[in-house]
Amino acid sequence: MKRQKKQHWFLMLFEWRGSVLRQILPRLGLMFLLSSAAVYSGGRIGRFHIPLNVAPFTLTGVAISIFLGFRNSASYDRFWEGRKLWGSLLNSLRALARQGRTLTGLPADDERLQQWTALLASCPHALEHQLRKTDAMSELQRLLPAAVCARVRAAHFRPMELTALMAEWVVERQREGRFGEIVLTAFDRNLDELANIIGGCERLANTPIPYGYSVIIHRTVYIYCLLLPFGLLDSVGLLTPVIATFVAYTFIALETLASELEDPFGTAFNDLPLEQLSENIEQAVSEMTGTR
Repeated sequence: MKRQKKQHWFLMLFEWRGSVLRQILPRLGLMFLLSSAAVYSGGRIGRFHIPLNVAPFTLTGVAISIFLGFRNSASYDRFWEGRKLWGSLLNSLRALARQGRTLTGLPADDERLQQWTALLASCPHALEHQLRKTDAMSELQRLLPAAVCARVRAAHFRPMELTALMAEWVVERQREGRFGEIVLTAFDRNLDELANIIGGCERLANTPIPYGYSVIIHRTVYIYCLLLPFGLLDSVGLLTPVIATFVAYTFIALETLASELEDPFGTAFNDLPLEQLSENIEQAVSEMTGTR
């Protein structure tokens, strides 16, 4: 998702980025051509006249609006849940960074604290690439020592492997006498929360909206839009292509936007900006530990 400045109301009419118009423009063009053909043929397909009027489309349009409302609401709920999970990820890693700095008594230039910072900073990058099914090794090699990076590379669930490495780091500091059992429990509580956040993101990415809903809405929207010109022809005449295409834009654009938001961790314009969020988290934990 790209952050856009608030546009003037008139300029918003011509906004291209984020409007999904690029994806649906060929379909709208086809809709305009089919509507023009319906006007040219007088509402006939060959020798058969299609006797339709606006009434059935009014009733059907209400039903489609309800379906699209549900689809968009469910998709936005997934988008917002994804954003909340990444907000919680930032909070948990900040808390762990603070604990690593203040509860261990390690100075900022200590190699052990720098290792802790590297593990925390690597976590969002590893999670980002796992959710998008891309390779995170370029980011991990930049942040982690070679031996640690090799261990993470061998893991299938790399964010959880990093969580295990964090737990090992905490246990080592406890064995050094840096803190006692109570502080160890506090560390463990935040690591558990981090694991829950990673699991929540995995659940969201691996559990799409049931396919049947998408099929029903997709099929209904396109059949409605293809038949609409024949229902408008008697009432609006030559304006049928314009009005039918505008109605099609409304329905098809809403369906396309819902498909984008359904997977908040994707790479579409309206999806979450995971690259920016990962960089912000990396900077935040580095500042918390004083190693930046």
